[in-house]
Amino acid sequence: MKTMRLLLATGFFLSVSGAVPAGPLVYEGSSGAGQGKHLVFIASDHEYKSEETLPALARILARHHGFKCSVLFGVNGKGEIVPGASNVPGMEALKSADLMVVFTRFQNWPDEQMQHFVDYLDRGGPIVGLRTATHGFRIPGDSKWAKYSNGFGGEEYKGGWGRQVLGEKWAGHYGGNHRQSTRLDVVPSQKGHPILRGVKDMWAQCGGYKAAPLEPSTVLAMAQPLQGMSPDSPSNEKMPPVPGAWTRSYRGKSGEEGRVFTSTYGASNDILSEGYRRLLVNACFWAVGLEDEIVPTAKVDFVGPFNPTWGRGGGRRRPGTKPSDMAGWESPIVPLAE
Repeated sequence: MKTMRLLLATGFFLSVSGAVPAGPLVYEGSSGAGQGKHLVFIASDHEYKSEETLPALARILARHHGFKCSVLFGVNGKGEIVPGASNVPGMEALKSADLMVVFTRFQNWPDEQMQHFVDYLDRGGPIVGLRTATHGFRIPGDSKWAKYSNGFGGEEYKGGWGRQVLGEKWAGHYGGNHRQSTRLDVVPSQKGHPILRGVKDMWAQCGGYKAAPLEPSTVLAMAQPLQGMSPDSPSNEKMPPVPGAWTRSYRGKSGEEGRVFTSTYGASNDILSEGYRRLLVNACFWAVGLEDEIVPTAKVDFVGPFNPTWGRGGGRRRPGTKPSDMAGWESPIVPLAE
């Protein structure tokens, strides 16, 4: 029987039911292709509910596939999750990470936290970036970290971290949220790519982003804006498809080259689509070099209750939620307000 351990960045070993201080939440499976691999998820955006998407993906990868998954959240001084907060305790987890999954927006972290992030980039660690990660930082020009800011104008790192590493910075909306959903279509020439094994019928509830990934990049899926909020809504013929998921690589200061997967989607309601959810799970396998282990029928079911609140009518997260409220396999992601 599979078991799970919850570890905190402080190093404490706690039972699933134990009290967990604010900070990293770690799901760890006991068997599967991911054994021995540590994935670190960083969730802090203002709008698309990364604090729901990332722990849900982490549970899937841990429970079904054996990865150790540390989830870090933007929090306030009380340790409560605050979407978009530029305070993400536990960044030292990146020291042992085999993959960094980033879903942030306009962050400006304290030096100590940012240093762990930069150290990871310097060693060329693999990266998966979702939605607002393309504009993951907004850092003052007089900061030593300014080049990572969205749209950085210097020649050394033009466009900032999003453009230089993920392949795109903020380029604008391409379809209205809550009015136009998106169908993601596999690029025919890439059907044999490992990330696309078993992937079909991808649909995202959020509207699109403009994207023209920095070359060299390999586009895996094109995003077609629809005229409504259901998978069978007609295409908006006035809006031709744009890249919605791609791979590329970057080189760290160490000289090591890191694999990168980027998707301009990933809101919590987007991963209700099994096809899109499978795409993200497969991308994590590929990024850490486990593409030979990607099976078209691999299990991608949610683990425990999943309550996405990005879509209208889905309720709202309970105020004061802490990472510990999502400990264990069966606690709800996320607890809802009454």
